[in-house]
Amino acid sequence: MGVGQIEKQRMSEGQRAYETKRAAKNGMSLDKWLTSKEREKQDAEKARLATVAAQAPAAKPGFFARLMAKATKPI
Repeated sequence: MGVGQIEKQRMSEGQRAYETKRAAKNGMSLDKWLTSKEREKQDAEKARLATVAAQAPAAKPGFFARLMAKATKPI
């Protein structure tokens, strides 16, 4: 059972008609349209998670990293 078939079962008649019109406008079948929408949603979520991960503060250096930094610092 594909993503489109699962979504078809959960959609009301009005939602299904709306999505069918949008799919026809883009030259796709309803199943292809729902699959592409799901893929776009997943890609957007991955991009959002990557942005959040990139903005995370850098971790404080560990004990040995701080010790080595002090040891290699010129006097």
